[in-house]
Amino acid sequence: MSQMSEYQPGTFNWIDLMTTDAAAAKSFYGDLFGWSFEDIPVPDGSPYTIARLRDEEVAGLFQQGPDMAGIPPHWTSYVAVEDVGASTQKAAALGGAVIREPFDVMEAGRMAVIGDPSGAAFALWQAGQHCGAGLVNEPGALCWNELLTSNADAARDFYMQLFGWSAELDSDGPHDYTFFKNGDRPAAGMMPIAADMGDIPSHWNVYFAVEDCDATLAKADELGGSTIVPPTDIPEIGRFAVLSDSQNAAFSVIALENAD
Repeated sequence: MSQMSEYQPGTFNWIDLMTTDAAAAKSFYGDLFGWSFEDIPVPDGSPYTIARLRDEEVAGLFQQGPDMAGIPPHWTSYVAVEDVGASTQKAAALGGAVIREPFDVMEAGRMAVIGDPSGAAFALWQAGQHCGAGLVNEPGALCWNELLTSNADAARDFYMQLFGWSAELDSDGPHDYTFFKNGDRPAAGMMPIAADMGDIPSHWNVYFAVEDCDATLAKADELGGSTIVPPTDIPEIGRFAVLSDSQNAAFSVIALENAD
């Protein structure tokens, strides 16, 4: 069990889902991962829902508002930073796009939304009362964040300069894969969008740990989800699949070989 009470800057610390049907999303993920939910009132807006696993916060979700009409349901990955204003300015200077300027999220913290040079969106998070996920790296919780990008060279340089990550290229598989590290700890992965992946935009994908990849995929199908990439083995890592929920938001699950 990996319980968290703080995150080193440059570490993915939170994820949330923008969905067109919050009630359906709760039903889907609650049944799939065993999550419970708490709605947090938001002034002049729909509630922000906290998903919990064994009373620990693991993710958020919210109903798409009128100002977001036309944007497909999707998961957003958050990165912890010391100063969201300074990090936003740095991201812009490095060729990123400021999608949402820094703003306060009540007492929870302060955030901004950034697009990298290839168009992949992510959020910056400066913690207040909320540091991020209280539980990671176990079944039903976030365990990995992975960038699929149309410009791996530009994205690699951007994130290395923005967060101080180092990068290591692995060319042994069917696609080049970059492992980012934040200090001495794994930070994220990156791979270029290949022709066999179809016409998809650059984006950050989220991975949830599961005990059994195939069983999880079968359950997701029963709950109205669909398979994007069927269960596939990654030697010495685990067995993963890419799927979408009942509102077509994509995510991945993985049964890790060394889950302990």
